[in-house]
Amino acid sequence: MPDVPDGIEVLASLSPDFDADPYTAYARLRERGPVHQVVVPDRGLVWLVVGYEAAREAFSSPKLSRDWQREWRQTGWRPPYALDMLGNANMLLSDPPHHTRLRKLVSREFTARRVEAMRERIQEITDELLDRMTAEGARRADLIDAFAFPLPMTVICELLGVPGLDRTAFHAWTNETLAPTSPEAEKEAYEQVMPYLRELIAAKRESPGEDLLSALIHTADEGGDRLTEEELISLAFLLLVAGHETTVNLISNAVRALLAHPEQLAAVRADPAGLVEGLVEETLRYDGPVETTTPRIALEETEIDGVRVPRGAIVLIAMAAADHDPARFPDPTDFDVRRETRGHAAFGYGIHHCLGAPLARLEGKVALRTLLERCPDLAADGEQGEWIPGMLIRGVRDLPVRW
Repeated sequence: MPDVPDGIEVLASLSPDFDADPYTAYARLRERGPVHQVVVPDRGLVWLVVGYEAAREAFSSPKLSRDWQREWRQTGWRPPYALDMLGNANMLLSDPPHHTRLRKLVSREFTARRVEAMRERIQEITDELLDRMTAEGARRADLIDAFAFPLPMTVICELLGVPGLDRTAFHAWTNETLAPTSPEAEKEAYEQVMPYLRELIAAKRESPGEDLLSALIHTADEGGDRLTEEELISLAFLLLVAGHETTVNLISNAVRALLAHPEQLAAVRADPAGLVEGLVEETLRYDGPVETTTPRIALEETEIDGVRVPRGAIVLIAMAAADHDPARFPDPTDFDVRRETRGHAAFGYGIHHCLGAPLARLEGKVALRTLLERCPDLAADGEQGEWIPGMLIRGVRDLPVRW
């Protein structure tokens, strides 16, 4: 680790096991203020936003850029190899007016009606996976491998019209792009997935179907504007990654929280239809699948909730910390499926609010309600797997359960 300037906290030193429990570190920082310069495990020296109101301010600030390809030089930080790779021309890594244009084109097709139309199919996939998981009297499984991963992976592949995808390989690719084990492994993952997506888009351009990706290829606004080839590849990658990895961990984090809080599990078991929405929303607040945002760059000196942040600073917004701010959510370390969670930050805020939030919520509600109804005696079956490294995705690799 490089030398740490005086007065700068090393984030991992604030919690005995930061991967398992970042909330202790965030709470200690938040007691001193809403924004801090810290050393984080996978980014080095950054400005970290840990207060709820500060997070909302940072989400809305036009002085904090998402456009790393254009702005990274002013940070003094060496960018990752993947920054120059095909696949980064997406909404997540853009600012207005480019972001506005991309979101408008995507929103024309990724509609609430299209998502709601998938409810019956999501239920069918859920039932099929649970049939398989409990077949022949089986009484134990790794919930992630048997259920939490294949459900959203199947849903997003069918939504986008991705036939015959080697889902084990794709899961490995996305693991490396979200939580790289090495620069070489990250590079290899990008170099494998991008040609696949290019060929897929070419095939759909030639022979379109009724799926979302075909619609995005052919959609145009009133002025005839369309997504470019690079934008389509980048968008397909973003939707495939974000469309499954976050929901995997929403489902598994909800089950982990229930198993750790028997009284809440008993309440949801007694009324799954009535409490499943609260379960999903409280999981998003209490232990959501995305811990921090991807980095932003301060385009000029600015203030976040009264704290001065210099030009060129790298800024991370910790949604996990904001949603544990006692000024917004009383007793934030309590897991309560009946809590009023309105306004939680798990899907972001403002113009970058997650476009896929309705689909994630729908999948979570169907999956968790059906799981608890089909497996009423669900319980932990030994130790959970290792934590996903880094500060982006929050979850574990394996979750052994019995019923």
